[in-house]
Amino acid sequence: MRKWHRWLAVFFGVFLLFIATTGVMSQFADLKAESEGRSAAASAVPAGFVCPETMTCRPKPAKDSARAWVGYLHHLHSGEEFGPAGTVISILSGLALIFFSLSGLWVYVQMWRNRKERALKPGWFWK
Repeated sequence: MRKWHRWLAVFFGVFLLFIATTGVMSQFADLKAESEGRSAAASAVPAGFVCPETMTCRPKPAKDSARAWVGYLHHLHSGEEFGPAGTVISILSGLALIFFSLSGLWVYVQMWRNRKERALKPGWFWK
């Protein structure tokens, strides 16, 4: 199990790092978009403007706005930007993350069990 854990981590580590980075960037950009959106909405609507309840009265975001950036980061994060192959890689990376969590826990439990045998030997138990 340890061998599989190490070899697959090398391959999937790149994709998981990319997904984690775009996810964090998306959250920061989303926070910026929320703060910009409130002030822009208050200043963009003329006084006395009434929006019918059946309509969506939300202007499209500008290309350089933070909301457009959040949308782009979401497409990168989910793999949609790279087509079906990106979506498959994103799904496989999610499954790999579950595998690494479970196999890492299993490897650690095995090392912990073997610690009793090595109790008399000096050194760390995970060697």
